[in-house]
Amino acid sequence: MESLTAELALPGFEGAATMTEPKQGHWIDRGPQKRLMVFAGRSHPDLANAIVQHLGLELGDVALDTFKNGETYCRYEESIRGADVFLVQTGCIPVDAYLMEIMFMIQAAKLASAKRITAVMPLFPYARQDRKAKPREPISARLVADMLQLAGADRVLTMDLHAGQIQGFFTIPVDHMTALPLFARHFRDLGLTGSNIVSVAPDEGRAKMAVRFAEMIEAEFAIMHKTRPEHDQVEVTEITGRVKGKIAIVGDDVIMTGGTLIANVEALRAKGVEGVWVYATHGVFCDGALSKFHGVPIDGIVVTDTVPINPLEMPPNMTILPVAPLLAETIMNVFSDDSVSAIFGGENQLF
Repeated sequence: MESLTAELALPGFEGAATMTEPKQGHWIDRGPQKRLMVFAGRSHPDLANAIVQHLGLELGDVALDTFKNGETYCRYEESIRGADVFLVQTGCIPVDAYLMEIMFMIQAAKLASAKRITAVMPLFPYARQDRKAKPREPISARLVADMLQLAGADRVLTMDLHAGQIQGFFTIPVDHMTALPLFARHFRDLGLTGSNIVSVAPDEGRAKMAVRFAEMIEAEFAIMHKTRPEHDQVEVTEITGRVKGKIAIVGDDVIMTGGTLIANVEALRAKGVEGVWVYATHGVFCDGALSKFHGVPIDGIVVTDTVPINPLEMPPNMTILPVAPLLAETIMNVFSDDSVSAIFGGENQLF
């Protein structure tokens, strides 16, 4: 664009100064004014603090409280106008209380004129209720997606969903992270790789992910067939694939009560495996489930810290892998408008 210049005579000064007037355009350039701010709910403060440490900043100030009647109070104690706000809240116990808390945080950020609001939910609540398994049941995961969008979320960042179709419940972008590369690196470091290892899918729904994991550690593949007579109860009916004489690695998205996992281990031991390892992204371990694994014939249990785990209840063969570096890198890529799938080399669509 050409510019008009005018010479201005300043009284008391020799010479002249020039002033440049830009022609009228279609925008006003304010320069680099983007701000990244991270706030944490009360579900997992340790994870939120680890994330901001990797980002090189501090958590934003937000007041969260619970009134005597059980209602939640939320207020941001600093200006977030025009900021790119990331709200960290995972789906751990008490799920309903923390779910309502992030709804209020999202709406408060919307009313405070945040430029973009991203809900960082490593464990997506109600993810296992993604369809009508029986008549007259709700599709709870769809309802949670609608609630997040109605509250004002512009984006959702989550990890290892129970089912891929949950992404289709949203009309806003969903960044789906996976801990599979973290597990593959961990087992490779332990030397558990090659044809003597078999990656076992606990059911048909996890078969594709188990195949991908087998490729990562250059292992064989097997699948377990099971029935579920009641909620959180499972019966293994058959195992397809060669597992006898091999070391089995069973992977799942979440461990709740541990009943499914223990049934899988017992079925594999009965088939003559040399060893059994287990990994899961979300180690919820509700209803005292951690105590069930003391003395169970498992060589090792590997989970991530997407939900808080009491170290005093952990069995000695349990390992926790941190996900804060992965989440921090994803947050930075979202903030800078860079590719998120590039973090995984474009291989984060596992379903």
